[in-house]
Amino acid sequence: MDKSFAVFGLGKFGRSVATELANAGADVLAVDINKERVHALADIATCAVAADIRDTEAMESLGISNMDAVVVAITRSLDASILATIFAKESGVPYVIAKSQDETHSKILKKVGADKVVRPELETGIRTARHLVTGNILDFVELSETIKMLEINIKPEWAGYTLRGLDLRSKEHINVIALRKNGELVVNPDPDSVLSPDLSMLVTVEKKYIHKLMK
Repeated sequence: MDKSFAVFGLGKFGRSVATELANAGADVLAVDINKERVHALADIATCAVAADIRDTEAMESLGISNMDAVVVAITRSLDASILATIFAKESGVPYVIAKSQDETHSKILKKVGADKVVRPELETGIRTARHLVTGNILDFVELSETIKMLEINIKPEWAGYTLRGLDLRSKEHINVIALRKNGELVVNPDPDSVLSPDLSMLVTVEKKYIHKLMK
């Protein structure tokens, strides 16, 4: 995977995000003020750095402007959480996910530019990481160790063609179970109906082929 992410804060949530991203093949910069937490990620993350997020000079030395996204997984220090979010957005990071400890914290993070705010009791670090790496995948269910059921946006190049013409089973290794348009699910769709760009698909796929759907 040719994607780069930074994770600020390596508590339980941040550690699970960083680990999942690294396991998915992404380049991961892991940052925390606690050296023990940083050391624990040294063999997992691409780069693990001990730094105080409130130290502007230290933050600027990290070079996060080319990151695809940043995860601010800090809640113990409200000012550090806010400063990290502001710094990421001002550095030009296109997508910033910030962890919140309560509703007030969530509102502040959104005000200072967080693109997505997550509450740890509502969303796990693993799910947050998968949200970052799965591109046009809207949702997923693990059917087994090797098979997933996904809901995906159709690729732009599929629009205007039929399922029969695309032959997705042999070319993309996916089985189309249903189509969704305007919230309505159509099971066993007509293989000769023309796909429109506003559709999403419910498909099953082996894990080893999921990377093809992320492009």
